[in-house]
Amino acid sequence: MTGAAGFIGAELAHRLLSEGHDVTGVDCYTPYYDVKLKHDRVARLTEFEKFVMQDERVDDDAAMTRIFKECEPEIVVHLAAQAGVRYSLDHPREYIDANVIGSFNVIDLARQHQVKHLVMASTSSAYGANQKFPFEETDPAPHPLTIYAATKLASELVAHSHSHLYRTPTTMLRFFSVYGPWGRPDMAFFLFTDKIFRGEPIDVYNHGDLLRDFTYIDDLVESIRRLMDVPPRAGEPASRNDSLSPVAPYRLVNIGNATPVRLLDYIIAIEDAIGRKSIKNMIGMQPGDVKQTYADASLLKSLTGYTPTTDVRTGIAAFVDWYRAYYKPD
Repeated sequence: MTGAAGFIGAELAHRLLSEGHDVTGVDCYTPYYDVKLKHDRVARLTEFEKFVMQDERVDDDAAMTRIFKECEPEIVVHLAAQAGVRYSLDHPREYIDANVIGSFNVIDLARQHQVKHLVMASTSSAYGANQKFPFEETDPAPHPLTIYAATKLASELVAHSHSHLYRTPTTMLRFFSVYGPWGRPDMAFFLFTDKIFRGEPIDVYNHGDLLRDFTYIDDLVESIRRLMDVPPRAGEPASRNDSLSPVAPYRLVNIGNATPVRLLDYIIAIEDAIGRKSIKNMIGMQPGDVKQTYADASLLKSLTGYTPTTDVRTGIAAFVDWYRAYYKPD
């Protein structure tokens, strides 16, 4: 599992280890955000005897070649990436290195080692300027709005070509605004919570006129875990709207709550969980942002029988409880 020190990777690894699986984690602890938080996530994993951590970059071909040879994985879950839409505006090369070169290394090594299933993280940002809602996996996505989205689309295309040429069963996951305990400090829910506790103003983009399909971390982990057991088989679609490739054992799957929430309502949920009102700095639309995200999650349900259901008030309350316990701000 790449990105094992990350928000999603650490939670999924913990789930797999709790089930008794052997997990080799890969992460390089980049200082994009608080490195201590990453190490604390991994500390929860090192309590398991079947966990091995490798401190390496996915764009280091020699290191990744060694790791694959040592662990001979049956399933590869590739979550490592340079994340963040806004950060990509000023640091584009970091996205090329991690998200394109790093992903190619993982894809090609999965081919060489003939893994049973390659599961890769993508993003709802891949839908770019798409104005058809909800977003379906079969929708064209030719207009990415940021380097981040473009690099994720690039990894999707490389994975598909490899799956076609070498028959590697590959599932590409498009995540929608994931939040929850142990989350990333650069994401809106975390930034809002932190600033409200500190009594500092929060930046509300597009004056709050945004809709996001927020997905709680436990729902995401459950979805990924189920999809790991459903490798695509060429020529065997699961439903009429299956994104299964006509020429490869490859598919795209949305993981989202399928219930867009207004940004201002999301902020109210945070305020209520904290017990304090926010100081809002209403500003314009951020370059690269989209006004709305909205997942069609019917394919996920067809494949796994599961649909994310956690509402934002429940999920935010759990996050704020974790934040209080971890940072002790009161």
